[in-house]
Amino acid sequence: MTIHQEVHFKGTPKDIYDLLLNSSRFQAMTGGRAAHISPHEGGEVSMFGGDIEARNVELVPNRRIVQTWRSRAWPEGIFSIVRFELQADGTGTRLVFDQNGYPRSTHHTLEDGWQKMYWEPMNRALTHH
Repeated sequence: MTIHQEVHFKGTPKDIYDLLLNSSRFQAMTGGRAAHISPHEGGEVSMFGGDIEARNVELVPNRRIVQTWRSRAWPEGIFSIVRFELQADGTGTRLVFDQNGYPRSTHHTLEDGWQKMYWEPMNRALTHH
């Protein structure tokens, strides 16, 4: 099972890349729950007060972020792969998002979660900055 979403944002690919990899901007964008995000390949990531743990697998500045990503609620040893692809598109940026390797029972929660926890707050952050 996979999740595939495409979202259009105001702002440059750099704006979006920075928002996803800058701990303080991500924390402010998502309502203040602790975020510790390494901006380096191989670096560790903790978001939403530790509910989400990730590691950067591949970082191509302003173009691509690939992470192993898991919810603390999942069984031990289960990691999904999330991929954010950024493309400049007219006046903004097209983000192509894919996730696979998550527990089947979490599909709908995740699908809605990306919308609510990521795309909507990102949209607000990019519109008001």
